[in-house]
Amino acid sequence: MHADQTINIQTELIGQILLSRGLITQQDLTQALRLQEETSGLIGQALLRLGALTEEALLDALSGQLDLPVLDVASVPKEQERHEEAITALAMSPRWLLAHNAAVWISKDDGDTILNVVARDILNAGIQENIEGQWSRHCAQQQENETGSAMPSGIRYWLASNQFIERCLFYINESLGTSPEDSDDFHDTARLKEMAEEAPVIDFVNNMFATALKESASDIHVEPFEHEFKVRYRIDGVLHTRQSEPRGIFDAVTSRVKLLSGMDIAERRLPQDGRQTIRFAGHAIDLRVSSLPGSWGESLVLRLLKKEGELPDMQGLGLTGRANMVMSELTSNPNGVILVTGPTGSGKSTTLYRCLQQLNNGITKIISIEDPIEYDMDGVVQIQTKAEIDYTFARGLRAILRQDPDIIMVGEIRDGETATIVAQAALTGHLVLSTVHTNSSLAAIARLVDLGLEPYMIAAAVRGLAAQRLVRKLCQKCAVPDKDGEGEIMLERLCRSGQIMKQELKKKPNWHKHVGCETCANTGYSGRIAVFEVAKINDEMRDAILERAPMSKLLEVARRQGFQTLLEDGLLKSRDGITTVDEVLRVCGAGQSQAD
Repeated sequence: MHADQTINIQTELIGQILLSRGLITQQDLTQALRLQEETSGLIGQALLRLGALTEEALLDALSGQLDLPVLDVASVPKEQERHEEAITALAMSPRWLLAHNAAVWISKDDGDTILNVVARDILNAGIQENIEGQWSRHCAQQQENETGSAMPSGIRYWLASNQFIERCLFYINESLGTSPEDSDDFHDTARLKEMAEEAPVIDFVNNMFATALKESASDIHVEPFEHEFKVRYRIDGVLHTRQSEPRGIFDAVTSRVKLLSGMDIAERRLPQDGRQTIRFAGHAIDLRVSSLPGSWGESLVLRLLKKEGELPDMQGLGLTGRANMVMSELTSNPNGVILVTGPTGSGKSTTLYRCLQQLNNGITKIISIEDPIEYDMDGVVQIQTKAEIDYTFARGLRAILRQDPDIIMVGEIRDGETATIVAQAALTGHLVLSTVHTNSSLAAIARLVDLGLEPYMIAAAVRGLAAQRLVRKLCQKCAVPDKDGEGEIMLERLCRSGQIMKQELKKKPNWHKHVGCETCANTGYSGRIAVFEVAKINDEMRDAILERAPMSKLLEVARRQGFQTLLEDGLLKSRDGITTVDEVLRVCGAGQSQAD
C-alpha cells in the first residue's frame, strides 16, 4: 500500500465478522468487550488474551476487513540495521515508535525503496499521518540530492503477529541502549510478575500455544542461551526449532508460563513442576510444565494435552491384523488385567481410551483413575489423582472398588501397592486396563515381579500384554516409490527364521521413501501411527510364568501363538507404504527382532 492510499475498512465490526465465521461465541465476544472496557485496548487483542481464538484466525479476519495483507515473517530480514536505517530516514525518535507500538523497516522491490510499517493498532491515524509525513519529507530530500541510488517510493502497511511486532520493538529498544537486562530491578519478583502480565508477553506465550496447536505439537521446549533463547516444538515425536528470540524478554516469558501453571516465579534455583487447565482458541488444554535451572536460565518444557477431540479407531491407531484380533479378544473378557506398555508419549493412553470407548455400551459401569485426565469421555466416571493431598492411584483404587464398577482403567501402575490392588480387582471379577513402563510387552511380567507380585498372582490375573511405539507416517503428497527394497531383505530373513509368517508377505510390496515438501514442512512425514506387539496369556504362557521362565522361553511360547515384535510390525507397515524402514529402525531399533 502506498502513501497516497488509505486503509479500507468494512462497515461490519471485527467481532461480528468472527461471529459469522463461527470462530468465537457470543459469550466470548461479551467477555472480550468487558475486558476491552477495562483495558482500553483492541477487541481482537482482548479475544486473544481470553484464549477465544488463534492469532492466525484473527489476522485472517482483519485482513478481509481492512484489505491489508498478512506479513510473511520469513521474508523479513532480521538484521537490526534495516530497522535503524528506516528510523534514520524518517528522522523520528525511537521512543515515539515504542510508545505507539509501531515498527518500520526498509526493503527493496524491483529497484524501489519501500518503507514497511507494522503496528499493534494499524488504524491509529496518528501513526499513519506522522510516518507518511516524515517519509514524504525524506523522499523529497532524496530527489533533491539525486544520489543516484534507488529513489524511495511508497509505504506498505502490514498486519503482523504480536510476536513479530514485539521482536521489532526489542531491536528499537536495543538501539536506545535500554535493554531490560540492564535494569537493576529486572530480576525482582514484583517486576517479573508485572512484566508477565504485560500485553507483549501474554501475546508471545499465546502465540507459542497457537503454533503448538496448529502443528499438533505434543511439547514446547523453551531453552535459554547466552544471547538468545530458542523455542522448539516436538512434532510427530521429533523436535523442530521454530523460533529464535532475543534474550532480553526470556525471564518475562518464563514468568508468564510459571504463573499460568501455578509455579513459584521467585524460585529460579531449583527444578519445579506445575500444571493447570487453560482455555485457548476455544479448547480446554491440560498444561504440564517442568522447569530446570541451567547455566543461562531456566529451561522449560510444556506438555499440552487437548481434553477434547475424536479418538481414532483401532485401524487408525495402527492395530491391524493378528494384533487387532487378539486385542479384541482380550477386551471381550469379563475380568482380568490387560496391560499396555511403552515409554512416555508412545500413545498408550490413547489406545486404552479407544478400548474404553468400544466397551462403553451404556450397561456397564466404567471408572478411570488418571494422572492427568487426557480425554473427557461421556459415560465414564473419570478421577484425577492429587499427589499433594496423598490421593494416589492405590488410594483411589480402593475407593473405586466400593463403587461397583465393571471395568476399571488405571492410568499407570507405578508401585507395588497399586499392582497388588489391580491384580486383586481382576481376581474379584473386574476387567482392569492399565499401563506400565517397559521396553516390550513380555518384559511387563518381569516388571510386575519387581513390583512385588508373585508369579501365581500374575498368571491368574493377567489376560494379555501389548506394547507400542509411534512412528511417523509418510507424507502422501511427496512420498516416492523405493525400488531398492532394503526392507524386503530384512523381512525375508525374519520369515526364514520363523518370526514372520509367510502369508504376511503374499501381498505385493509397496515400499516408499520420504522426500519432503511444503505440506510436511520438508520432513517427508505427516502424522504418526503406532506399531504394536500383542501377547495373549494362554495356558502354556501361564505355566511358563509359574516356572519363572526366562524371557527367551516366554518369547518362544509367544511365537507359537503367532506373536510378532514391534520391529516386525513396523517393517510390515513400511512394506505397505505407510512409513519407512529408516523411521521404524529409528523408533524400534535394529536389534528389536526379539522381545527384550
